[in-house]
Amino acid sequence: MKHNWTVTLLLISFFVLAQVFGLWLINKEAKLTLDLKTNATAVTFDNTAVGARPQTTGSGSLIYILIAIAVGTGLVLLIAKFGKTRLWRLWFFLAVWMALSVSIGVLIKTKIFFDFDIAIVLALILASWKLFRPNIVVHNLTEVLMYAGIGLIIVPLFDVKWAIILLLIISVYDMYAVWKSKHMVKMAQFQTESKVFAGLMVPYRQDEKTKKVEIFATPKDASLVRNTTPKIRAGKTAPQNAIVGGGDIAFPLIFIGCVMNGMILKMSLANPSMLLSQIKLIAYLQSSVIIVTTTIALTLLFVYAKKGKFYPAMPFITAGCLVGWAITLLF
Repeated sequence: MKHNWTVTLLLISFFVLAQVFGLWLINKEAKLTLDLKTNATAVTFDNTAVGARPQTTGSGSLIYILIAIAVGTGLVLLIAKFGKTRLWRLWFFLAVWMALSVSIGVLIKTKIFFDFDIAIVLALILASWKLFRPNIVVHNLTEVLMYAGIGLIIVPLFDVKWAIILLLIISVYDMYAVWKSKHMVKMAQFQTESKVFAGLMVPYRQDEKTKKVEIFATPKDASLVRNTTPKIRAGKTAPQNAIVGGGDIAFPLIFIGCVMNGMILKMSLANPSMLLSQIKLIAYLQSSVIIVTTTIALTLLFVYAKKGKFYPAMPFITAGCLVGWAITLLF
């Protein structure tokens, strides 16, 4: 088992919270729109607090996301190669600020001076707190909000078919990046050492004799990341960070959101007299089955993974997503 049960369950709990909250926020924002020209009904979303989404669909959305991932990965690797931690922290701060603005913008729609969205101000405060005064609660709860915001941006660009294709491509890429090129490992190490990690994190240390785990409010030593074999120091292991990468949170949420939107559209067409609020509630509960199967898949990975080895999480998460989706088709 990769981590102690206490650490594993805490990390899994944050993962579940990210999926449940993110899906709820997407559900809250979804609405049905009738195109008067084509007489077709679609699930639509308002513009985000930071502006409009890219105007892409289907294969265009897939290409857009893959290019964004490739460019982003290349830039992070360059930053890591030259050790530009300040540049990485600045980039991370801006990304966090934007994603938090989107999610908070759904919760708080109040405007202030010159029609300025108050969500952007609150997001700025949280992003600053996360970067300059981090702790386990602030880090992980802002991650939950962040990936909800990312889901709100990306889910409207995809349908279920293209979301499945995205999951499969990312799973293959994850295996290559972890097992073959190992650049995913280098990025994780660089992010942890720079003390700003994109993903869920639980820093801890375990006593070798009693097996008791001490969970830190903040990381005491950022030099060790997941899958590293801890060194023994006076009967205790060196501080470690149990983590779940950002993509491992965002991609299943995107898929589940697409499945839910498909359910909302299907039920609205089959039951035109049913209230939209009822349709959205049913779709939310049914699509949440995928959260259960995905969580089981991730938990099994942590249970059967060995210390000192690196594992790509996306193939396991994708399997959980597809099993859950198959179950929803029975409803």
